Amino acid sequence: MELLLPAGSPESLAAAIDGGADSVYMGGSRFGARAQAANFSEGQLRSAIGLLHSHGLKGYVTVNTLVKDAEMADALSYVSFLEEIGADAVIVQDKGLLQELQGFKVPLHASTQMGVHNLEGVQWAEDNRISRVILARELSLEEIESISSRSSMELEVFVHGALCYSVSGQCLFSSILGGRSGNRGACAQPCRKSYHLGAEKGHLLSTADLECLDLLPRLRDAGVASVKVEGRMRSPLYVNLAARAYSAAIRRMEAGGPPADSRDLELLRTVFNRGHGPGHLLGGPVRKTDHADHRGLFLGEHRFVDGRARIEGLRPGDGITLFRDGKAGGFSVAGEEANAPFPLADGAYDVYRTHDAAFGTLSLPSIDLDDGPVRLPRAEPAPSPRERAPRRGELSVYLSSLRSVDAVIDICDRVYFEHNRHHQEAAEACAAAGRECVAIMPRFTPEVPDMPSGPLMVHDPGQARRHADRTLYGSHHLNMFNGSFPQAFHQQTVSPELSAHELQGLLRRYRGRAELMVFGRIELMLARDPGLPEGTLVDEKGFRFPVNVSQGSARIMNSADLVLLEQLEDLDRMGVDSHGIDLRRRPHDLCRKVVEIFSQRDLDRRRELRKLCGKVTYGHHLRGVA
Repeated sequence: MELLLPAGSPESLAAAIDGGADSVYMGGSRFGARAQAANFSEGQLRSAIGLLHSHGLKGYVTVNTLVKDAEMADALSYVSFLEEIGADAVIVQDKGLLQELQGFKVPLHASTQMGVHNLEGVQWAEDNRISRVILARELSLEEIESISSRSSMELEVFVHGALCYSVSGQCLFSSILGGRSGNRGACAQPCRKSYHLGAEKGHLLSTADLECLDLLPRLRDAGVASVKVEGRMRSPLYVNLAARAYSAAIRRMEAGGPPADSRDLELLRTVFNRGHGPGHLLGGPVRKTDHADHRGLFLGEHRFVDGRARIEGLRPGDGITLFRDGKAGGFSVAGEEANAPFPLADGAYDVYRTHDAAFGTLSLPSIDLDDGPVRLPRAEPAPSPRERAPRRGELSVYLSSLRSVDAVIDICDRVYFEHNRHHQEAAEACAAAGRECVAIMPRFTPEVPDMPSGPLMVHDPGQARRHADRTLYGSHHLNMFNGSFPQAFHQQTVSPELSAHELQGLLRRYRGRAELMVFGRIELMLARDPGLPEGTLVDEKGFRFPVNVSQGSARIMNSADLVLLEQLEDLDRMGVDSHGIDLRRRPHDLCRKVVEIFSQRDLDRRRELRKLCGKVTYGHHLRGVA
C-alpha cells in the first residue's frame, strides 16, 4: 500500500521525504486545486521530481482545475513539460483536458474532483487512459470494496485531512456567492461558516477532518493501492508528523500489529485539529464540528482559580489555549501546573494543547531546489472548427410534478423530469403533446440504477457508460468548461461558471449540441448527508438557501434565481441550442408564468418575473470566475 503525502512548498516536500512517504503530490503555479499554497515553479518541479526519484519515491503533479479554452494551450504545454521531466503521473479533473491528453504518454490519475464514485465510472476512466482513480470521498468501505472487487484499476483513497461537505467537484457555493471557484482552486470555504436551519444553529456544514489510522487494514483488504493525506495548505511539521504516523502504522500493520500508536496520534492531533473521524468510510453522514478553526488536542474541561490549574499530562514547553464563550488566550506551561500569564476569571475552561514540547526535538531537513529557467514546450489543442449559425434556442424545462408538466407542456420544447413515481405519467403526457420527456437520473449513485426506457439526463461518466445505448443528455454537473469536452451525448449543458465571452469561445470549438441554464436556482452543494433537515439554510448576512433532501443526498440551492431573459437573443446568435429553465419544486402557476415569459421573450414582463421570484441574479454570465 502506497503512502502519498502532500507538498505545498519545498519545505513540505523535504518533510514528507523525511517522514517516510512513498510518494508526494504537488502543484505548480497554475492549474492546481490549491491555488493559495506556496506551490512550485517549473524549475522547482523539475528539481523536486529528480530529488524524489533519487530517493526511490514517486512524484505526482496536480493539473486538477477546470480549464478555460483560452488556457488550454498553456495547460497542454505544461503537461508536456511534466512528461518531459519524468513526473510519475498527472492528476486531472477537467474532462476536456483529459480528452486532449489521450495522445500523451505521462500516466494520468483521475482527481477526486472528477467525482468518480461507481464501478462504471472507474471503467470509463480505464477507457480514457487513466491508470488510477482517486475515488470520491463520500464512499463507504463497503462501496469501495464492491468497486475494487470488480475492477483491476488502481484505487486511491483519502485517509487524513480536511473534508469538503459537498461532493468534490460539485460545489458552487464559494463560486456563486463570492466569485472564488473551488473548481479553480480558490475556494473561500463557505462550509466553515455559521448558519441556522430551523432550530439548529452553528457550523452546520463544517466537517471534522479525516483520521483513518485504524482503518488501514480494511482499506488494504479492500484492494486500495494508495492512501492519501490531504494538506498542501498545511505546515511542513504537519506533513512530517502525518508521514511518520501513517508510515509507522503501515509498517506495524504489515508486521501483523495494531496500526495506530497513541503518541503518534497525540502529536498529529496537536499539530492540526478541528475534530476528527472516519469521514464516510464507515457509512452514514460525516461527523461535524462545533467550530471551524484549528484548536489542537482537547485536554478536557479544567477549573482555573487565581489563573492556575493542574492538568495531568502536560510537559514543560507544551502550549495550551483556553476557551470559554470564545477564546480566552494561550500560553506555554512549565509542567502540569498551568499558570496563565494574563488576568483570568475563575471558572471552568475548555483546554486544548496547541504545541507539544516534542515538536522542538524534530529537526526538519532543509531543502534547496534548483529554480533555473525553464522553457515550456508548445502544445496546442486539437483543431475543432465549427461555424454555428444563429438559431432560436429550444426551451427545456426541469420539472418534478405532474401539475407543472400540464402547466407548461404546450409552450416548451422538452421536459426534463426528476425521476420519481410520477415519471411514467409525465412521459405519457409529454408523448401526447408531442414533447420529449427526459428522465433526470439521481445525483449520486454508487450503484448506478436501472432506469425506465427513454432518454436520460446523466450527471457523471459512470451513469453515461451504464446507459450508453440510450439518448443521453449531460447535466451541467459534469462541469463542461471548454470546447474540448468529449462529444459523447446528444446534448451537453455548459458549466454555469462561464462568462458570456467564455461561453462564446467554447461554442466556437464544441461541435455537439449545447444547452445553457437561463433560469432557476443553481445547486450550490450536493452533500451525502440525509440527516440535514429540509428547510432554509440562513447565513450570517441573512441570505436564505433552500435545502432539498432526497435519495440520500442534500442539495443546497442558491438564494436567488438565475435570470438570463435579456440575454436570450445574444445566446441565439452564439448558437446555443437549448435554454434550460429549472422549475423543480416550484408552484405550477409560477412554472406557467416563467415559461410563458421566456417563450415569448417578453422583456416588458421583467419586473413581473422579479416579483414572482424575489431575488434574481445574472450568475457568472457577466463576470465569470478567475
